[in-house]
Amino acid sequence: MGGGTGFIGTALSQLLKARGHEVKVVSRQPGPGRITWSELSRSGLPLCDVVINLAGENILNPLRRWNESFQKEVLSSRLDTTHLLANAIAKASHPPQAWILVTGAYYQPSLTEEYDEDSPGGDFDFFSNLVTKWEAAARLPGESTRQVVVRSGVVLGRGGGAISHMLLPFRLGLGGPIGSGHQFFPWIHIGDLAGILNHALEANHVQGVLNGVAPASTTTNAEFAQALGAALGRPAFIPVPSTVVQAIFGRERAIMLLEGQKVVPRRTLATGYQYSFPELGAALKDVVA
Repeated sequence: MGGGTGFIGTALSQLLKARGHEVKVVSRQPGPGRITWSELSRSGLPLCDVVINLAGENILNPLRRWNESFQKEVLSSRLDTTHLLANAIAKASHPPQAWILVTGAYYQPSLTEEYDEDSPGGDFDFFSNLVTKWEAAARLPGESTRQVVVRSGVVLGRGGGAISHMLLPFRLGLGGPIGSGHQFFPWIHIGDLAGILNHALEANHVQGVLNGVAPASTTTNAEFAQALGAALGRPAFIPVPSTVVQAIFGRERAIMLLEGQKVVPRRTLATGYQYSFPELGAALKDVVA
């Protein structure tokens, strides 16, 4: 598992171990149960059943300016690790049964369109172009390894992800919608993202693109703010003006917060995955408990 020490990787590792799987993390730092990226590059892929890549620099890190050097880091942390793992799989004498990649915002922001896994996208801004390159970097020749891509929504969970930046203002009663609040907000509880990845790993019929979003994904940003306020027992009426978001994140990056897409997990549901947190209210209650 590449990126196995991050927010999603930690949750997924716990679930996989609880289900009796053995997990080896690919990481920059050596340690027990780990191999380093340089070892992987030098010695190739160790014998394994499944390879998963979750690695990637946090795009919405408010402490990093959206300049050329950070953009290069965002690209290389995703593309280089994915290339490295895909090449290692292609060269392995005993290739794994499955190769699973988590990517992100592929579909064009819209207030009216609804997108499923077959919808077009991936060609209209820095982030969608990144996802196109990222998914292309993962593609393997031949049929010997099952390939799955999970396009994740905003991940909600304790101790990390989007919620970690929002909790303080909302707890103080200073939370509210971002920009107009009309934009769609495709979200998923971290337990369900880990669950979809585990399902993709264990169910041999799962392949291709899955949307990693909750089935109640018609949530707007204003509805999300209201639900988070309700889960905390606080009002959530103070909007964050788009000019403030642009000042913090830069105009290009601010699009990720100020615009959104209505994304449905049609194929995810068709594979037989059953959500633990299909509804926003219960998901947020669990996260803030």
